[in-house]
Amino acid sequence: MKKIYFVRHAKATGQEPDARLTEEGVRQAEQLSSFMGNAGVEYIVSSPWERALRTIQPLAEQKKLQVYTDLRLQERVLSREHLDHWMDVLKQTYLDEDLKLEGGESSREAADRGIQLVQELIERTEKTIIIVTHGALLSLLIRHYDPQFGFEDWKKLSNPDVYLLELKEAEAKIRRVWTTC
Repeated sequence: MKKIYFVRHAKATGQEPDARLTEEGVRQAEQLSSFMGNAGVEYIVSSPWERALRTIQPLAEQKKLQVYTDLRLQERVLSREHLDHWMDVLKQTYLDEDLKLEGGESSREAADRGIQLVQELIERTEKTIIIVTHGALLSLLIRHYDPQFGFEDWKKLSNPDVYLLELKEAEAKIRRVWTTC
């Protein structure tokens, strides 16, 4: 059986690519390392954004594993323009997966890039893998395996949050295995 853990980064100082973890986020990263310590992780791939890398760093150091980065795990951008009503727009993107604003990605486009990476990871020889990403993209990855997962579920994600995708033959099951809520 192949196991892929989907990890949302710990609490951060902002949404920018270089936003760092807060003091609480640093503690959360240590807690995540403790939780994942016995999971048998063999391979880690992360968004290149600072908060994602810092979230998984304690576990990588503990297990002496390299953290590989992949741009396909960076957060989904709704628009390059400032949106006062961004929550309303985000909600609409769960109803219309092809809705796309200026300079942004549709839900389908963001999900496709993430799923492409997941498919590549499924083909790897390692049996237990961690993907570290961001809330919106994480929700779209989960939704691929659980079509009922939507906007309200995205709102319930925590920082950090961990979902486990278990793949056995042609069957795939995803479930939450750890949260700070």
